[in-house]
Amino acid sequence: MSTLRIHTTQNVSLEYEVASVGERLLATLIDYALYAVWFVLGGVLLFKLGANENRVALTLLLLPTTFYFLVCEVFFNGQTLGKKARNLRVVRRDGTAPGLGDYCLRWLLRPFEVLLFFGAPALLTVLINGKGQRLGDLAAGTAVISLRPRAARAEGLGLPVVPAGYQPVFPQAAHLADHDVALLRQLVHQANARGNFALLRETADKVKSLTGIATDLPDLPFLQTVLRDHAHLAAQE
Repeated sequence: MSTLRIHTTQNVSLEYEVASVGERLLATLIDYALYAVWFVLGGVLLFKLGANENRVALTLLLLPTTFYFLVCEVFFNGQTLGKKARNLRVVRRDGTAPGLGDYCLRWLLRPFEVLLFFGAPALLTVLINGKGQRLGDLAAGTAVISLRPRAARAEGLGLPVVPAGYQPVFPQAAHLADHDVALLRQLVHQANARGNFALLRETADKVKSLTGIATDLPDLPFLQTVLRDHAHLAAQE
């Protein structure tokens, strides 16, 4: 699996797994399957209402699918429903969150890449580029990464496997969003590997402010416990 190294504005280097072509294709198929469901249900409703030849009704039917990718990525933090199902996300290569302009660029180039030429330009660009980027991503400075945790990477991140019968220490860990946990893993791994105790302290303070946790645990054991607790709680959902 290819990786993408991102240097954040805090001068922290983060490494993510690039979303594979297969994962991106599956996410897109899920999104287009939702299109199909919408058209079937909408068509049946219009037929029942006798509006199957009404141009206004047809426009209303097409409007949600026209803006689906743009609206979802803007309001769901870089994810469509298909991406969410496959644990994928759009991110900027400089580590900042994509803005409206970035999402618009990706959306405007999608018809050319995906619809007009049946996805061939997008597929070729992702394969050749190797950094999770189609033409829209190259224009916007974004990429698509995988948020799916890998068992093989857990040991490398210094995260013990959650044992059977484990009891969470901090239930508040469930309040952390998936993208927060993905970032936390990277920060803990890199700060621990480099002996960057200032970064560990800053990260621990941020987690405490987000979750409301109060503890006297040292920073590294605290963060590792939060990650272990979150993994356990997420598995129970």
